[in-house]
Amino acid sequence: MGRTITFTNQKGGVGKTTTCVNLSAYLARLGYKVLLVDLDPQGNASSGVAATKNKGTPSVYTILSGQMNIDDKGLIQATKVPGLFVLPSTIDLAGAEIELAKIGREQGEILSKKLAPAKAVFDYIMIDCPPSLGLLTVNALTASDSVLIPIQCEFFALEGLSQLINTVKIIKRALNPALEIEGVLLTMYDPRSKLTLQVAEEIKKYFNDKLFDVKIPRNIRLAEAPSFGLPIMLYDKRSQGGKAYEELAIEFLKKERRRKQQIK
Repeated sequence: MGRTITFTNQKGGVGKTTTCVNLSAYLARLGYKVLLVDLDPQGNASSGVAATKNKGTPSVYTILSGQMNIDDKGLIQATKVPGLFVLPSTIDLAGAEIELAKIGREQGEILSKKLAPAKAVFDYIMIDCPPSLGLLTVNALTASDSVLIPIQCEFFALEGLSQLINTVKIIKRALNPALEIEGVLLTMYDPRSKLTLQVAEEIKKYFNDKLFDVKIPRNIRLAEAPSFGLPIMLYDKRSQGGKAYEELAIEFLKKERRRKQQIK
């Protein structure tokens, strides 16, 4: 049975989509079957793997609206990375939160039910959320086993973090008791900056062993890769960003092995 992991931070520009796409790609390279679910109406994760996302293309909106099921042919797209597949986002998703709000009591559990069959097919289902704590993100957290939080090494990144953690606690209490924090990842890390080091120290105090040892540096190649529809491993795997995400995948899997051992 596969694991579902949500990537979220209500603050935009923290490397959330970059992390979701590139960790997914490296896990696929390491032999796992991975489904990338783009739950952001902006569709950046879809663009990052060159998915077709024209209006009317079968997408995550298509399953949320009940038009298709997750295992229907033509819904999930293959990518240029063997083992990595994508459920894309299109502009149709923009109005989904309004529609979800009309459904009522079970509005937070729709995605969970729709993705359930995919857990028998994929080792990992990675959900990229919009930069907000609205109903789409609530659905993602309800559908997930854990949440991975990328945090930019700047002062303002700390603001709103307590709100995100509180949202996770509410979801855990009300909708998904099994939800855990997978880990916290420092992004746009610059060790030459005193502020970066101060923010990193504060986050370390708060999250302790939940903080990944790997830190994602500021790297122009990481910023360029999505415009070519390529994960960094296909665009420039030797770049600092490419090496960092490869190391992150290895650390992620080590944490996974420890988790499984603790369950046993």
